[in-house]
Amino acid sequence: MMSETLTIPDEVKGKARLRHVNREQLLMHVIDIERLIDEEHPARAIWELVGQLDLGRFHEGIKAVEGVAGREAIDPRVMISMWIYGYSQGENSARRMARLCEYDPAYQWLTGMDEINHHSLSDFRMKHGEELRELFVQVLGVLSGEGLIRLERVTQDGTKIKAQASGGSFRREERVKEHLEMAREQVKQMEEMKEGEVEARAAKARERAGRERVERLELALSEFEKVREGKKKNLKEKGGSAGERDRSGGASDEARRWRILAELQRTDGGGRSGEDHRGNRDQSIGR
Repeated sequence: MMSETLTIPDEVKGKARLRHVNREQLLMHVIDIERLIDEEHPARAIWELVGQLDLGRFHEGIKAVEGVAGREAIDPRVMISMWIYGYSQGENSARRMARLCEYDPAYQWLTGMDEINHHSLSDFRMKHGEELRELFVQVLGVLSGEGLIRLERVTQDGTKIKAQASGGSFRREERVKEHLEMAREQVKQMEEMKEGEVEARAAKARERAGRERVERLELALSEFEKVREGKKKNLKEKGGSAGERDRSGGASDEARRWRILAELQRTDGGGRSGEDHRGNRDQSIGR
């Protein structure tokens, strides 16, 4: 708690000096990759299950071998896990997944923040098409049946919705079969959509959501003004004090800031600030 009491001047002169948010700056961070996603994240379940499978057949044809110079090949476990996670989220575009690796915590965790281009992703899926198809169905079906992941379907308007089981299957075998069928439909939808079609639909959905967000904000602002006007009217009818009328909206913005700051200081010293709420919980080491 701060020991000194803030002295509020009778009149606030000049324009307040504020530290504005700068989202165009570049930062250097120390990132704990393991903490990019939480312990219950679906990407972890996918990674663990794929790691238990025999992926020897996907290693065949890899030219990079130990003892021979050359660039290392990408681990098939990484490629398979990325595609399975992408399908579960309604993503079927190698280009978009490659871009997601630049900023999406789940893809960054799966790749260890290694760069994987869309050519590698696309070539891997095309080369192992039939084998991957059945593998995707099995992994998605089993994990969704156990509640470890939830499948997202892409509707015609680009909206992503959670695929739901009927809820009437109580026996384990019936539940697994139902989720395998859901997974099969999910994989089929992803394969039937053209490259970039999901992204195009999503772009339209984002555009529509943006318009709706603006409309809701305008409505909220209108309601806020009504509340303020109602409060001022009630104070006037009740013959409120000058101080009360001032707090209802008559005071200047600068004076109001001083009062809020003084009140915070009086109660708990202004509270804590600077908490880091970023998903990767990284530590800044410079700008």
